[in-house]
Amino acid sequence: MKVTIDSQKNIAAIAPSGRFDFNTHREFRSAYEEALANSAVRSIHIDMKDVTYLDSSALGMLLLLKDKAAASGHTISLTNSQGPVLQILEVANFGKLFNIS
Repeated sequence: MKVTIDSQKNIAAIAPSGRFDFNTHREFRSAYEEALANSAVRSIHIDMKDVTYLDSSALGMLLLLKDKAAASGHTISLTNSQGPVLQILEVANFGKLFNIS
């Protein structure tokens, strides 16, 4: 998985690609910690358009990010989810926890 961060105004966009699973947890954590540490950032968008695989550990990472973001006053959105990735998010009822678009 590759993660890119593009901070514009008060939004940080994190774009994982490929397999989003346990093997990517350090890289993902590093990316969101950088975004959370940026005092200008108020919202974090996780761009899922290039994610081809999502497992339960990735869902756990997203939940951990949500908790950390809420504690620091940030909002989280999951954007560009599609295909099997969107289906997994829907089955896991992530629409009740995240803004999914």
